[in-house]
Amino acid sequence: MSEQLEQLKAAAEGWKPEEVLRWAFSNYGQDVAMATGFGVEGLVLLDIASRVNPDLQVFTGDTEFLFPETYDLIDRVEKRYGIKVERIYSALTPEDQERAHGPALWKRNPDQCCGLRKVEPLKNKLAELRAWITGIRRDQTSARSNAHKIEWDSKFQLVKVNPIADWTKQMVWNYVHKHDVPYNPLHNSNFPSIGCTHCTRAVQPGEDSRAGRWAGFQKTECGLHATNSLTVAPLVRIAAAAGVEEA
Repeated sequence: MSEQLEQLKAAAEGWKPEEVLRWAFSNYGQDVAMATGFGVEGLVLLDIASRVNPDLQVFTGDTEFLFPETYDLIDRVEKRYGIKVERIYSALTPEDQERAHGPALWKRNPDQCCGLRKVEPLKNKLAELRAWITGIRRDQTSARSNAHKIEWDSKFQLVKVNPIADWTKQMVWNYVHKHDVPYNPLHNSNFPSIGCTHCTRAVQPGEDSRAGRWAGFQKTECGLHATNSLTVAPLVRIAAAAGVEEA
C-alpha cells in the first residue's frame, strides 16, 4: 500500500459514510463500483451511495441458487433507485457444475462451490476496477473485525472501501426504518444473513448471527472477504441485468 493510502486509511476512520463515498467517487470515477449480496447492510449502503452519486455502478454475484425473495428484491431495488444491477455469473451453469463435480457440491465442499460460483466470477469483475465498495461491518465475523473504511485489498489487488465498517447492527436497522429502505423479507423470519438456498437456514434462539450460513461446517465466509484464496476455474459469464437470462 502506498504511503498516501496508508495516511488516508487512518484519516478515513473519522469520516462519515457519505465522506468515504465522495472520496471514492471523486478519485476513481467509473473505475469504482459497489458490490452487494443484497443483505440489509448492502441495501443501506446503496441508499446512502445513491444520494451521493445517483449514477453509481452496482454489481452482484448471482450464483443461480439465490432465494426467490432475493431475486424479487433486486427487481424492487432497480425500480426504486433507477439503476441496472450487473449480475455476475459463474463460468459453469448449475448443470455444468454437477457434471464436472458431481451433485450437491455445496454439501461436500462448500468452499469449492463458493469459489466456483462467487469468488472467481467476482475476481474477474474486480480485475476491471481500481476500487470496490462493500457493505461489510467489523462486528459481523472475525474475518471482518480488522476492516478499515479505506484499505488495500491484497487478495484482489485494488482499493477496498467499507464506508459502514464501524456501524452496528442496530445502526443499520435504524437507518432502514428511518429511510424506508427495501430489504429482504427473510430477515423478518430469523435470517440475519442470506446467501444461497442450499447453504442458508434460519438462525435459532441463542445462535450467532452467521450460524445459518453453511451450517455444519467451520465456515462463515464465502471467500470474498477472507484472506485465503481458492483454486477455481478462471472463466466467467457476465450479464448486465437488462433482462438477460443465462442458461
